[in-house]
Amino acid sequence: MQKLQFKIEINAPKEKVWKTMLDDETYRQWTEMFGPGSHYIGDWKEGSKIVFLAPDEKGDLSGMIGKIKENRPNQFVSIEYVGIIDEGREDISSEETEKWNGALENYTLQEKEGVTELIVDVDVLEEYRDIMQESWPEALNKLKDLAEN
Repeated sequence: MQKLQFKIEINAPKEKVWKTMLDDETYRQWTEMFGPGSHYIGDWKEGSKIVFLAPDEKGDLSGMIGKIKENRPNQFVSIEYVGIIDEGREDISSEETEKWNGALENYTLQEKEGVTELIVDVDVLEEYRDIMQESWPEALNKLKDLAEN
């Protein structure tokens, strides 16, 4: 597992960035960069289960199962991955799932004079590193556009 970090400055207060980042409607827009139809089922409350999904090539829903490890509104949210969704089925015990168990995705927001710095720290498998290094900056630029308008 490798750790990657991405940063972006957004000309908006952290409360607006937080809302844009996590609200269902805008979440679907900025995460399109990871896959058309990306969305989540669940909520962002600490301790909650949350499932991130997108249709695969066959139209089946695939994605990741997470739990909200920590949530400090407008400041920090941490997702810990505990399983995968493969062809619409939850998998929390296969060899593939074991590779991801415990992986974190952390979002930190820091505001100074109306400009919010968003820092994203993610654990990724080596095989996904290149695609993540390409997709995250695009996604964060889309999030920036949404939050600034």
